[in-house]
This record gives sequence, structure tokens and C-alpha cells, in this order.
Amino acid sequence: MNQASTLAPKELPRTARGQRTRQQVLTAAERVFGTIGYERASIAEITREAGVALGTFYVYFPSKEAVLVELVDELSARLRRFIAERVAGVENRLEVEREGFRAFFDFCAEHRNLYRIIRQAEFVDEAAFRRYYRTLAKGYQRGLTVAMKKGEVRALDPEVLAYALMGVADFLGMRFVLWGDGKRFDAVVDQITEFLVHGLNPDLTLATAGKPQRRKS
Repeated sequence: MNQASTLAPKELPRTARGQRTRQQVLTAAERVFGTIGYERASIAEITREAGVALGTFYVYFPSKEAVLVELVDELSARLRRFIAERVAGVENRLEVEREGFRAFFDFCAEHRNLYRIIRQAEFVDEAAFRRYYRTLAKGYQRGLTVAMKKGEVRALDPEVLAYALMGVADFLGMRFVLWGDGKRFDAVVDQITEFLVHGLNPDLTLATAGKPQRRKS
């Protein structure tokens, strides 16, 4: 069986029960892939975790590879929706960044297997791996472009800036969510916000209005 057929998505279930069962399988796959890894995971392990029969898996997914790809796409959509809901109504771009970073940390804390699943996807389906980051970056670029036109952000290459900020969030999430105790989120967000405003310039301090203000000599 070629890769195209094993990864081809099946038609989404039409009934509420079918949708719930499919989601059970995805949620179980998230736990299994995140706990023991894609290579060691089996479809039998996923269905046991989901509490469904082995044959039920094939009603919704043609292969183990297919469920991983679907999981990557689903986590991407959920992450983007989660952040969008958190920043809805926030006008100033600096505050959007602050709330967006906090939302990303909160999502990672709730889905602690996210990192491992995305990294495994690079070796199972590189297209899904790239799609995860490119889709996030495209939305980020649009927001940054609007902010640049409003004069809220310096006029830089929005794609470069989007990937730079995503990289910052990615590594901070790894350090302070996965490797930390989850108690420093607010302090980390404050630090990264300070950095976004002033960079590495030691002569600037954060003003109460969120604008640069030079320290008095």
C-alpha cells in the first residue's frame, strides 16, 4: 500500500456518536504518542487507551501514520483557535503579544505531549510537520503586517519576525512549561514583553504606557 493511500483522510463521521468516537481515538493517540513515542506505539495500544475495539480504529483512520498526521493538524487548529480567543478584543499589538505568549504557555501546559508529537511528525510526514509551523506563521504574519501599518510595530519583514517570535515562544515553552513547575508563567511573560519592547538595549526601561523611556542619568 503506498503512502498516498495510507495517509488519505477518510470521510468525517456524520453522527454525533461517530464524531465522539473519532475524537476518543485522536485523544488516545495524543497520550500514547506523547508517552511512549510513535515508533513504539501500536494501533492496539491506541484503541486500548481509547476504550474502543481494534476494528473501530480503521473506521476512522487507514493507518497509524494517518492518525498522527490528523493529530498534528488538529493540535495546530486547536492551538490557533485557543490563542485567537484569548487575544480577541485586545487592540495594542504589544498586549496581543503578551497575551498570545501566555495563551501558548497555557495550551502547552494542558497539552504537554504537543512538543513530542510535532517533533515525531518531522520523521513520519515532513509535509505535516512543515504545515504545522507554516500555518501558524501565516496567521502571525497577517497580524504583524496590520500592526506595522498602524505603526505599532517597526516595519520589518513580517515572515522573519513571525518565525523569530515563534522560536522564542517555542523554546520558552519547552524550558518553563515542559521542564518547569508552571509557576513562573507571569514572570516569563513580563520578561519577554520587556525584551520585545527594548531588545538588548541597556539604556531603556519599560514605561507604564508600554513605550520606550530612557533612564535618567
